[in-house]
Amino acid sequence: MASRKLTLADIADLREYERTREAFRARVIEMKRHRRVHVGPIVTLVFENRDTVRFQIQEMARAERMLRDEQIQEELDVYNPLIPDPGCLSATLFIELTTHEELRAWLPRLVGIERSVALELAGGEVVRAEPEAAHASQLTRQDVTASVHYVQFRLTPAQVEALASGEASLVVDHPEYRHRSPLAPATRQALLEDLRGG
Repeated sequence: MASRKLTLADIADLREYERTREAFRARVIEMKRHRRVHVGPIVTLVFENRDTVRFQIQEMARAERMLRDEQIQEELDVYNPLIPDPGCLSATLFIELTTHEELRAWLPRLVGIERSVALELAGGEVVRAEPEAAHASQLTRQDVTASVHYVQFRLTPAQVEALASGEASLVVDHPEYRHRSPLAPATRQALLEDLRGG
């Protein structure tokens, strides 16, 4: 099976990207609609795939006017680990706070939240998220958490089939924040495509 990881050849130069940006952006926004799961009032997970990561890199290159291959390669090195391999899900976890007061109140309380997320499958089996290794050391501190984390879920073939066969929920079971959100059928379908290498 060909690698899902992005290469320099996958990233359009700025002029080419401007010509295709509107259609690509609309497609990714629609795709993310089924990949975004709100868990309680302030935590959202967006499940990433090759297209969502490519969009992130293209937009960063556009915003920062990156013209050299070395600059793009640095972004590829940072974001390629977020593209899930078959049997794995990858998500960006956002703590959605809008004021300085909320940030000061919540971020110290939510230390460790990236280790407090789980996928609960039909029959009660639980797959716990793991922080994505390349980013964990930069985002994890003892006294205050970051507002963005990257997490991965590794599923066995039997767990993939459990996700396919019945309802599932995303759960946050942090001592300071306990919420669950059932996955919509369209979300489960998108995740199954990732898990099966689609």
